[in-house]
Amino acid sequence: MEMQTKAGIQGGGFLIQTSTPEDTFTPEDFNDEQHMIIDMCREFLDKEVIPHLIEIDAQKEGLMPELLDKAGELGLLGAAFPEKYNGLGKDFVTSTLVNECLGGGHSFAVAMAAHNGIGSLPILYFGTEAQKDKYIPKLATGEMKGAYALTEPGSGSDALGAKTTATLSADGKQYVINGQKIWITNAGFADVFTVFAKIDGDKFSAFIVDRGTPGLTFGAEEHKMGIKGSSTRQLFFENCAVPVENLLGEIGRGHIIAFNILNIGRLKLCAATLGGAKRALNTSIVYAATREQFKTPIANFGAIQSKIAEMAIRVFASESALYRSSQWVDEKEHELRTEGKHENETLLGAAEEYAIECAMLKVLGSECLDYVVDEGVQIHGGNGFSDEYNISRAYRDSRINRIFEGTNEINRLLVLDMYLKRALKGRINLLGPAMGIQKELTSIPDFDTSDAPFAAEYKVIASFKKAILMCAGAAAQKLLANLEHEQEVLMNIADMAIDTFQAESMLLRAIKMSNNSHANAELALDATRTFIADAGDRINHNGKNAINAFADGDEQRMMLMGLKRFSKTDNFNTKDARRRIAKRLLENNQYFF
Repeated sequence: MEMQTKAGIQGGGFLIQTSTPEDTFTPEDFNDEQHMIIDMCREFLDKEVIPHLIEIDAQKEGLMPELLDKAGELGLLGAAFPEKYNGLGKDFVTSTLVNECLGGGHSFAVAMAAHNGIGSLPILYFGTEAQKDKYIPKLATGEMKGAYALTEPGSGSDALGAKTTATLSADGKQYVINGQKIWITNAGFADVFTVFAKIDGDKFSAFIVDRGTPGLTFGAEEHKMGIKGSSTRQLFFENCAVPVENLLGEIGRGHIIAFNILNIGRLKLCAATLGGAKRALNTSIVYAATREQFKTPIANFGAIQSKIAEMAIRVFASESALYRSSQWVDEKEHELRTEGKHENETLLGAAEEYAIECAMLKVLGSECLDYVVDEGVQIHGGNGFSDEYNISRAYRDSRINRIFEGTNEINRLLVLDMYLKRALKGRINLLGPAMGIQKELTSIPDFDTSDAPFAAEYKVIASFKKAILMCAGAAAQKLLANLEHEQEVLMNIADMAIDTFQAESMLLRAIKMSNNSHANAELALDATRTFIADAGDRINHNGKNAINAFADGDEQRMMLMGLKRFSKTDNFNTKDARRRIAKRLLENNQYFF
C-alpha cells in the first residue's frame, strides 16, 4: 500500500494508503486556543441553554433568536467566516470543534447548526461579492438568521425532483417563484432563505429570498417527535418575486450548491452528534453512580459497566474518525489556497475531495448518538421514560439525525458509488489493489508473526481493507451496471468500510497516545482492541451477505474463505477491557478521553 503524505491522504484513500500515527490529527493535539473555545462553549450551554430546555421546547416567543444573538456576540456563529465579514476566520478543525461542543444543546444545537451551515454557507461560497457583502456580516453576528429551503412534499432524498418553479418576468428584472417547501429549520424566525427552484421547469437553481418578500408565507409550527424547540415550518411561494440579482450561483447549477453544502453539513452533523453523545454519556455515568438498587449503586454491576464502556468506545471511535478527517479537509483547504484557488473554491473543493469520508461520518456519528441515548434510557430504567429526566429528551432529539443531511441509507449508497465513479475517472486506483486481492485468494496465507509494536493490529486493519476491496471489486465486476440496483450489497460494503475507517482511526490515535506516553493510552488501546474484535464479526457478517447475494459455486466458496481469513481477529478479553474503561469513567464521573 502507498504511504500517507504529510498533507494527508486523498479522499477515500484510506482503503489503499497507509497512514502513520505521527501524521494523524487527534483531539490530544488541540491547542490552547481550541481548549479555550471548548470551555467557552460548555459554559454557554450550561448557563444559557440547559437551564431553559423546557422553555426552548415550548418555543417561548423570542427565546431561540435571543440565544443565537448571544452566541453571535461570542463569535460562535461566525467562527468559520472570514474576518472581513465579521467572522473569526478560524480553521476548519476549530469550526468543527464549535459544532461538537454546542452539539449537546438539543434544539438549540439544531438551530445554530442550520444557521451556521446550510443557512449561511451557500451565500458565503456561491454568492457574488455584492451578495456576500449584504448578508454574510449580519449572518456572522446573528443580526440576521439563515435557513435553507430544499425539501418538498414530493422530493426528499430525490432533491432534484423538486416541483417549485422560478419564471423570469417579462421585464427581465425578477424571478417569480411558485411552489412549496417543507421541514424548513429556523423558518419561524429566519430573515433570509436559500431557496431551490427550477427555471423553465428543468434548470435546478438557487435563490436568496428575504423574509418580507411579498408572496412568501409560512405554515404553522410542526409538532415533532423530538427537537421540539427547533422552529420547523412549511414555506409557500405564490407569485413570490425576487430580484434577478438574488439568483445564487449559475442558472441550472443549483445541484452544485445543494450537494457541496451537504458534504460540509454531513461532517459537521457528525460533530454535533458527537457533542450530544458525550453529554448523554456523562448524564448516564452520573446516574449509574448515584442510583442504588439491591443496596448498591447500579454502577457496580457488570451489565451496567459494559453498557457505559461500550458507549464510551463508540464515542471514542466517532471522535477519532471525525478529527482525523477534519484535519484532512483543513490541509486540503490550505493546499488549494496555495495553488491560488479563489476563497470560494477552497472549502468546497476540500469537502468534495473528502465527500466519501463525510458520508461515512454522517452515518457513524448519528448512529453512535442513537446507541448512546438508547442505552442511556436503559440505564435510567423507568426514570428514563420520564420527561423529568433529560435523557428522555436526548433520546427523542437524537432520532432526526439519521434523516438529516441525506438519510443514512442514501449516505451508505453513496460510499461505494463515489468510489466507483472516482475509479472510473482515474481519481483513485482501486483496480490494482482489488486485482492484487484476487491473486492473494489463490496464494498461501501470510503467516507473518512480526513482533514489532502493534504489528498484529496493523495487520488486522490491512486485512479488513482487503475484505472490502475483494467484495467491492467482485461485486462491480459481476454486477456491472446492475450494481446500483443492488442496494443491499452496496450497504453491506459501506458498513464494512465504515467499521474499518473507525477502527483504523482509533488505532492510529491510540498508538500516538502510547508513543507520547499519554495517561489514557492503555485505555485507548483497550477501546481500540475491543472495537476491532467486534468489527471483525460485523465485517464477516456484512461481507458474507454481500458475497452470497452475487456469487455462487467455486467463486463463492473461494471468496467466503478469503473473507474468513481477512476478518479474523486475535482473541481478546473484551469483558475485562470494558471493565477497565468503565472503572475510569466512574472515577472521573465523565468521558475522559
